Amino acid sequence: MAGPDTLPDDLPEPVDDGAADHLRGAKLPDVPLQATDGSTVSLAALPGRIVVYAYPRTGEAGKIPNAEWNAIPGARGCTPQSCSFRDHFAELRQLGVGAVFGLSTQDSAYQREAVERLHLPFAVLSDEHLALTKAAGLPTFVFNGMTLIRRMSFVIDDGRVTQLFYPVFPPDRSAADVVDWLRANPAP
Repeated sequence: MAGPDTLPDDLPEPVDDGAADHLRGAKLPDVPLQATDGSTVSLAALPGRIVVYAYPRTGEAGKIPNAEWNAIPGARGCTPQSCSFRDHFAELRQLGVGAVFGLSTQDSAYQREAVERLHLPFAVLSDEHLALTKAAGLPTFVFNGMTLIRRMSFVIDDGRVTQLFYPVFPPDRSAADVVDWLRANPAP
């Protein structure tokens, strides 16, 4: 079985259930989130173009995701998605992106371990209290009693969602899909 940084060949593909449609063109709510670099970030207040990728939860080092997790369409692939943004980070910046952030409902301590282990050159934001998730109506699912954000990516210009990628599949292509869109849609 594949570890958390590789994807099995038989992953179920998520379908667009319309749960994120209201986010296209929406102004994000002003909700402060704790970042892994120790700062507090409100996506609504950041000027310019930023990219955020939201994911359910990163895998734990050395642990293989179980079959129940793999069976949830769109759940598996958080580490490959994070690594795709790491690997495309310089290109995203060259295309006018002022900042890149990961976003999950895990606490900052858990996220910091992943940032360090995966050598991410950007901060990850914690919505562990679901403040942004509820205020913006981000699509979620529940697994083992945890409310988790469904995988998606955003291009945000001056606090407004300019482009939404939902559902994201395969997760390891997420950053490349954003790069392709940015090439065709330069920052205003």
